[in-house]
Amino acid sequence: MQPDSAIHRARRERVLEQMGEGVMVIATAPEVPRNRDTHYPYRHDSYFYWLTGFNEPEAVVVLIGGKHPRHVLFCRERNEEREIWDGFRYGPQAARETFAFDEAYAYDTLQTEVPRLLENQPLLAYIIGRDMAWDTQVMGWLNVVRSKARSGVRAPDRLVDARVWLDEFRLVKDAHELALMRRAAEISDGAHRAAMRATRPGRHEYEIEAELLCAFRSGGAESPAYTSIVASGANACVLHYVFNNQPLREGDLLLIDAAAEFGSYAADITRTFPVSGRYTAAQKDVYELVLAAQRAAIDAVRPGNHWNTPHETAVRVLTQGLVDLGLLAGAVDGLIESQAYSRFYMHRTGHWLGMDVHDAGEYKLHGEWRSLQPGMTLTVEPGLYIRPADDVPQAFWNIGIRIEDDVAVTESACEVLTHAPKTVAEIEAWMRP
Repeated sequence: MQPDSAIHRARRERVLEQMGEGVMVIATAPEVPRNRDTHYPYRHDSYFYWLTGFNEPEAVVVLIGGKHPRHVLFCRERNEEREIWDGFRYGPQAARETFAFDEAYAYDTLQTEVPRLLENQPLLAYIIGRDMAWDTQVMGWLNVVRSKARSGVRAPDRLVDARVWLDEFRLVKDAHELALMRRAAEISDGAHRAAMRATRPGRHEYEIEAELLCAFRSGGAESPAYTSIVASGANACVLHYVFNNQPLREGDLLLIDAAAEFGSYAADITRTFPVSGRYTAAQKDVYELVLAAQRAAIDAVRPGNHWNTPHETAVRVLTQGLVDLGLLAGAVDGLIESQAYSRFYMHRTGHWLGMDVHDAGEYKLHGEWRSLQPGMTLTVEPGLYIRPADDVPQAFWNIGIRIEDDVAVTESACEVLTHAPKTVAEIEAWMRP
């Protein structure tokens, strides 16, 4: 996608206004070798890209606040030989013009230029503790500045984790971000429809994963947003199952947790459906319970409610349903207090969503669950996972069901971004030959 320099420039200006006098230094992600002669597919650091829109490796952004703010980029120089092998590079001059920077320098000059930019600044902000090598690099720069103390040069005496500001900005999505997330959701919806249509007994989980990957790329996505979970039968009771190598069997359910990344923004969808195209009675009972919990949780996503309200809502519906199905016994309030439900429902009902699948942003402020506000985006994903046990009727064994959608908080309620078939009737109709 072509960069929109105005959007990223405006973001940097907002950050500098919040930070005030000082310097922020954010590096992009490094390339990671896969074996002797290849790298893993490159994916930039989300904080860096949110600020810059620049997706080449070996790049650093330096933001200088105060009365005379400056936006500085360090990136690789043009190199004809390397571009023959690896492709186009912007180089400092073109990058400065294309991405609306005030200055741009060659990446190789970091060691001399960054200490100079830190001189006589009161504050240095960077992402502290995420990468020990980067921490060491930053400490080295500070020591270079401190070595000039006898010349009257002062080093920053305050270190601040840049996430203090960046996470809060990234947490609330603007119209541009929401448009990208809707497209990621649309592509992902199509992939789930294709997977449902391709599923039948005798195929393998990896064949269905291939349908997903084809749909992602055919729809224009850069990549999957995360490693796809294609889990049939008992595998659906493994929350992060990723082997995707088992055959699909008549009578089993298939749980797919998979979605695309588009424009560096993720979708995150889970659907659970019968391999044979029709739910058994027990599967349908559990599925309808999870769907009811999800609907109630989505209804609880609205401005002013705290983050945990959808989870609390889902837990209550699931716990009552488990009692109704005979899988738990006792008063619902007591079962919730003792977390007896966690035998079958052991994860949270959602997480922030954005450039990262589990996106930036604190869930509590000052010890209290934060309130939802327009522009926040999150998943709603209750589930039930019923393993074989002496006190569980055999009809329920190995039923693993999760239903997950992406929602954006609006001024009055929420917008559901994902629309793959979800009800029993919709799924069975879609899978019918």
